Amino acid sequence: MYHGTPLLNARVLITGGARGLGRQMALDAAQRGAAVTIWDLDLPSAEAVEAEIRAVGASAVAARVDVTDREQVAAAAQEAGPQDVVINNAGIVTGTRLLEASDEEIRRTFELNTLALFWVTRAFLPGMLERDRGTVATIASAAGLVGVARQTDYSASKWAAVGFTESLRAELRGDSRGVGTFVMCPFYIDTGMFDGVTTKFPRLLPILKEQEVARQALSAIENGKEQIITPWLARLLPAARILPVRLFDRGMDLLGINHTMDGFVGHHDPTTPESTGR
Repeated sequence: MYHGTPLLNARVLITGGARGLGRQMALDAAQRGAAVTIWDLDLPSAEAVEAEIRAVGASAVAARVDVTDREQVAAAAQEAGPQDVVINNAGIVTGTRLLEASDEEIRRTFELNTLALFWVTRAFLPGMLERDRGTVATIASAAGLVGVARQTDYSASKWAAVGFTESLRAELRGDSRGVGTFVMCPFYIDTGMFDGVTTKFPRLLPILKEQEVARQALSAIENGKEQIITPWLARLLPAARILPVRLFDRGMDLLGINHTMDGFVGHHDPTTPESTGR
């Protein structure tokens, strides 16, 4: 039975690790004794994180990798070597209504938020199975549990990420006792990716702190926890599906979910499309 992966002396690879939640997880994993590999399109920022980690005497290496390119992923995986933990964290959001999003923006959302999960996981999973230990972790979103206005592409891509992890978990139960999965579905995080979003009830649905989300994610990986939905109110979403659709929608409107994106400005830098933080 899968019991998690201790990070002390483990090899941990994080996609989109140059900033936001990815950077925080890289720093925290190093503090827990892991050797960290940081993949990101923004190599200078990734190298800055590498330098932060090395400055405290821990091991880190940064690489420029486009995780939407399966051939580039395969080549970079060969160079990185076996990993004990792979954290699929790279992500992007357009934050526009369906008819306002360009074809390229929609395609890029699915290439990065969904298809990259396949290319990265397929590159490292065989080695984990051979050693019979390891964790494939995916940072999804609470938007992978409920559709949100101005997130048609993003929500759909994160629903796919949740389904990907659940299906992989089912496969691994029959393939290995030591390899498992972890998926995290957080509400908005204060990383900058969702700058401008608001919450109607901050006590019930707070904007999350990236330091706390990173701590929760890494502790879950170490302890073998397979899913975290945060904050606590978001955990009720699966059970709420028993309600008639119109009543469910009314509840989401009451909580203000479909107006959270009204003031969205986000973090947009065309040179770093793998900005992270849900």
